[in-house]
Amino acid sequence: HVQLVESGGGSVQAGGSLTLSCTTSRNTWCLGWFRQAPGKEREGVAAIDSDGIASYADPVKGRFTISKDNANNTVNLMMNSLKPEDTAMYYCAADRRCEDVWYHEYAFTYWGPGTQVTV
Repeated sequence: HVQLVESGGGSVQAGGSLTLSCTTSRNTWCLGWFRQAPGKEREGVAAIDSDGIASYADPVKGRFTISKDNANNTVNLMMNSLKPEDTAMYYCAADRRCEDVWYHEYAFTYWGPGTQVTV
């Protein structure tokens, strides 16, 4: 049974920072963060593979950082310089390995319930 539970969402002013955390029972797998704004499709934000190699979507490059905390079985998303367009429900996702098209939601099998971020 794969468990994913997000935390850390909230409201922040533009230009501010927020860190999301996802507690998972599969910290050695490919782990990703997605987001979905109202009326829009779910989109990949960042992913990190079993070797710790990270990938980012263009809109967040240089602002967001994904990392694993193996001691606590979490994957974190540190978000800086937040913009109103970053407002969305953010989801943690997991699968056995990262696909080249990790940014598509079909690349991940397991999902958390989500946490809201409002900028």
